[in-house]
Amino acid sequence: MGTYYVKADRFVLPGYVAGPGYLPVTDGRFGAFTLAVPEGAEVLDRTGCWIAPGFVDTHIHGFFGVDVMFCDPEGLNASSLELARHGTTSWTPTTLTASIDQTRDACASVYAADEMRGPDYVGARIQGIFLEGPFFTEKYKGAQNKAYMLDPSVDVFRGWQDVAHGLICRSALAPEREGSLAYISQLADLGVACALGHSDATYEQGLAAVSVGANSFVHTYNAMSPLHHRNPGLVGCAMTTPDTYSELICDGKHVSPGAAMALIRAKGWQHVALITDCLACGGMPEGEYVLGELPIVLADGVARLRDEGNIAGSILTLARAVKNVVDWNIVTAEQAIRMASEVPAKMSLIDDMCGFILPGRDADFNVLEPDLTLRETYLGGALVK
Repeated sequence: MGTYYVKADRFVLPGYVAGPGYLPVTDGRFGAFTLAVPEGAEVLDRTGCWIAPGFVDTHIHGFFGVDVMFCDPEGLNASSLELARHGTTSWTPTTLTASIDQTRDACASVYAADEMRGPDYVGARIQGIFLEGPFFTEKYKGAQNKAYMLDPSVDVFRGWQDVAHGLICRSALAPEREGSLAYISQLADLGVACALGHSDATYEQGLAAVSVGANSFVHTYNAMSPLHHRNPGLVGCAMTTPDTYSELICDGKHVSPGAAMALIRAKGWQHVALITDCLACGGMPEGEYVLGELPIVLADGVARLRDEGNIAGSILTLARAVKNVVDWNIVTAEQAIRMASEVPAKMSLIDDMCGFILPGRDADFNVLEPDLTLRETYLGGALVK
């Protein structure tokens, strides 16, 4: 592939925004930012633009007609290509509450999809698996199937991790379920993060889970015990534990801009991860779809359970979420970009592989217009077409 230099006004590098200047890409990997280039060098001129790390979606069930629970490796790779076309260069395919066997098959299919990729494949990288369930409680089930909910079990987890060949990086649970504290502690020893959500936990139960290693909260505000001045609930726990991370769906439908601002100001943007919770109907026309075994309807930009009316997930992209939180005047452009790249990577313990523009890393990056509209995405230094 050789070497070329990206010329732009602003580069979101670890710790600061650099530029104007140049970012070298050699054989698909980043070099070190520089103010000048050798005479005759190949230059990709993107003057006026932002150069951002490729976005990292760590809570996403599917895209472009394919769901992780379909257990379709070829479909997952097709989804990965479409995700890259929308600015997401890394993702952790996300399961939902299903039977033990169904979850095992889904984990195996994610590994199979990753193994199928050849050297010329250009699509969002699979950096892990996020287990959203089945260790939840019925009161805040959201679009999770209550028939498959159960208490957390490390033995069950190990069965899933075996077929995933170690890809599972994060597991969600309701901390009030029996055995949750032991589960969180043991997964921490295994290097797997635990997230709290779909839960009616008290504030104190949430704190107990954090004290043994839980590091994040699942789509904060949605499907969890709310903030009340006499019972802070899991939302209050998220807001008052400064070293934890909070997921946030910023489509303007799951959480209002005002509530998003309250959370980000309480925790600081450095601990709020933009996620999509996107479903298979993302990137697709309105109509009827399936989430696991549950029928859903996509209408007016919102996916809901057909029979109960609950919001089932989103059709959001991270590129849109980044633009939203800036357009809502909540954070700066730099902060929003980091909230969709380095913050979710840290939260999911995959920041050694993605989320940052660092010398030697895969050259996965987005070119954003001054108003943060996505212009182009490059994966391993190659333009995603």
